[in-house]
Amino acid sequence: MSEVLVLVDHADGDVKKPTYELLTLAARLGEPSAVFIGAAAQSADVAAKVAAYGAAKVYAIDDSGLKGYLVAPKAEALQQLAAQCSPAAILVPSSAEGKEIAGRLAIKMDSGLITDAVDVVAGDDGPVTTQSVFAGNYKVTAQVTQGTPIITVKPNAVTPEQVEGAGTVEEFAATVSEVAKGAQIVATEPRKASGRPDLTEAAIVVSGGRGVGSKENFSVIETFADSLGAAVGASRAAVDSGWMPHSYQVGQTGKTVSPQLYVANGISGAIQHRAGMQTSKTIVAVNKDDEAPIFELVDFGVVGDLHTVLPAAVAKINARKG
Repeated sequence: MSEVLVLVDHADGDVKKPTYELLTLAARLGEPSAVFIGAAAQSADVAAKVAAYGAAKVYAIDDSGLKGYLVAPKAEALQQLAAQCSPAAILVPSSAEGKEIAGRLAIKMDSGLITDAVDVVAGDDGPVTTQSVFAGNYKVTAQVTQGTPIITVKPNAVTPEQVEGAGTVEEFAATVSEVAKGAQIVATEPRKASGRPDLTEAAIVVSGGRGVGSKENFSVIETFADSLGAAVGASRAAVDSGWMPHSYQVGQTGKTVSPQLYVANGISGAIQHRAGMQTSKTIVAVNKDDEAPIFELVDFGVVGDLHTVLPAAVAKINARKG
């Protein structure tokens, strides 16, 4: 069975959920092998985590010579590893960094690239992907026809399945060229922790739009989100009004999310916003306007004032918890 490489998405050794999703998809295509680019001291802990989701091998690449630069060194390391193990496919998280790594890797390997897949299955001639296109109005299937398929997959594309793998650690030494070190990181600033899940990875997302009314009123969205353990999002109108930072924006010019549950509050449902959340598994909307376009898209709709509906929902949720 051919290996399928999965690039581990992590924050200082803390493996993120999309990695486990990719390992589950990789098992459909061949033998999953995780690629950990990070501190050597963290490789054993990471290996144990990914082995629980089917990783047969864990290629550990010490990032001491890669840190301090942008993504080019990581692409070179993956290229060198792929040349050694000849994988059937390479799966990469569909983050901003992941897609840039995948793009550079495809050029280096002279291979086809598919980005933002929402499903991957085995086909007669290699992996077959599903993508959501044209603001989520169509789904298309695609297949790489040249080289090693390189595929980036959106978070929440599949439910991770725990299947014990060997998790054998193999150290791999990558040689990074001077060209790859052409862009250096000179300063970093940690993002202020909100205590909530990351927007693009969350299983539940609660978003607010113009109907929230003001920056101060956004607390009703945050309180409802916290009762569900959800991430908080916002429409472009709310961001443009200065109520929430751009990093919270869901839509064509913001972030694309695909959670198990998406709750849109005071959002009309313009095509720009729908493009960023239309692939959510279940969609709920709360809006005073019963003719709002968002109701054409939802699984469940509530016609009412969000400032009345959400506090009542929080009370019911908290009562169920108690």
